[in-house]
Amino acid sequence: MNFFRTVCMAAMAMAAITTQAGGLLTNTNQNVAFLRNPARDAAIGIDGVYSNPAGVAFLEEGWHLSLNIQNAHQTRTVSSWSNLYSLGMSNPSQTLGANQKYFKEFEGEADAPIIPSIQLAYNKGKWSYQFGFALTGGGGKCTFDYGIPTFETSIAAIAKSLAPLGATGYDMNSYIQGRQYYYGFTGGAAYKINDNLSVYGGLRLLYGSASYKVKVDNIKVNTAAGAVPFDQFLDGANTQIAGGLAQVNAGIAQVNAGIAQYEAAGVPVPDALTQQLAQLQTTQQTLQATENSLNMLEPYRNGVNLMCDQTAWGVAPIIGVDYKIGGLNIAAKYEFKTRMRMKNKSTVKEASLISAVNKFKDGEKVAEDSPALLTVGVQYALIPSLRINAGWHHFFDVDTKQYTKNMLGDSNEYLFGLEYDICKKLEVSAGMQRTEYDFNDEGMNDISFNVSSFSAGFGIGYNVTDKIKVNAAYFQTFYDDYNKAEDAMGVTNSFTRTNRVIGLGVDFKF
Repeated sequence: MNFFRTVCMAAMAMAAITTQAGGLLTNTNQNVAFLRNPARDAAIGIDGVYSNPAGVAFLEEGWHLSLNIQNAHQTRTVSSWSNLYSLGMSNPSQTLGANQKYFKEFEGEADAPIIPSIQLAYNKGKWSYQFGFALTGGGGKCTFDYGIPTFETSIAAIAKSLAPLGATGYDMNSYIQGRQYYYGFTGGAAYKINDNLSVYGGLRLLYGSASYKVKVDNIKVNTAAGAVPFDQFLDGANTQIAGGLAQVNAGIAQVNAGIAQYEAAGVPVPDALTQQLAQLQTTQQTLQATENSLNMLEPYRNGVNLMCDQTAWGVAPIIGVDYKIGGLNIAAKYEFKTRMRMKNKSTVKEASLISAVNKFKDGEKVAEDSPALLTVGVQYALIPSLRINAGWHHFFDVDTKQYTKNMLGDSNEYLFGLEYDICKKLEVSAGMQRTEYDFNDEGMNDISFNVSSFSAGFGIGYNVTDKIKVNAAYFQTFYDDYNKAEDAMGVTNSFTRTNRVIGLGVDFKF
């Protein structure tokens, strides 16, 4: 019985929950203008404090302020196939697909009821002084009310390994919640070199705050006598093993005494007695190995109750350039990598024999860098009232250090949009974005995952007065499926998500 492997798999599940924080998840929707047209990398507006800071220098003199609120809702779904689910006593599984494995679906809901952002600029002469605040990574919480496949299959594997001791199945309650906010503060200045060219330099301060709660309890082992709480089953198994060892040890002592008598008399020891001793010694080794395995399970007799808070901060430079001539505007921005080391404040106080659990040890620092980002955009006015936009984002994910990062290559986004002024007061816009990740199987886990996607957004901008503009938009993402190959435990997972965002913002000029 390979108890150690199954316990390690349970520990790996706990290690996986931290990947939700930062890293690959870099929010670019830092203004409602993005929701109604994500290709804003070369647009000139107050939202450019994030998307095109060099271009903000071309706004008219004075103060410019944008206040935004967004509401986001996501679901994260893991479809899982494993014959281990056949041992479950509740939440019955079903067989689906050509492989006829047992199937279960695990869904987590992630909500960010209020995502605020502020962009502020003061233009004077050739200078533009800028400040921005937004949730630049994450911004909400995700809850799996019924756990994740890694937890369930780990408990199922333990139950399967306990079959020689009378186990025929399992039951459990599982709950996982992760909450994560990365607050981004940017400050910098743009300078108009001439009427066509401007440059920007600034800094971003990133503060990360995350918390994780994992609870696996009410674990039961099914037996011929019915469902037995896991701790009681362990007590009974330990008693059974102790009794068996006592009998075997007594038998070995008795056989050794008989062998000693034959040896003392100078008579050959009968083969049957030698074989009996070998059998008893083999049984002794098996029982001792089982006893050791049961001892490894002792820390988990009451399940898992883990709470961990993480905080960190980092600073990185940002540079940008904008060039415009006639109806054409071209812009680029580069955000340097932000080094982040999330420090744990955790209920895990002591070092564990299982290395994955040590990742949560109180006081440990966990690498969760935010990747460098290069954006390039083009905007062209076909006519004064109609503008076409295109952009490209390249995230340098491979260059970051993250606890569970494993990617084949960097991430890319491709953006396209249109803006049309119906009249002086009303503007409509729409756009789309393609996001492509270059993951391999080792980079995918069932608590936090990204999959490639298409996004589309649309909305309006209404000029209430010459100095007040209201923006409203809707944005939805359509995700691909990522099918992960069968792992060593015979588990196959498929990952996908849903996402929608609505937003309302107001821009002011002073």
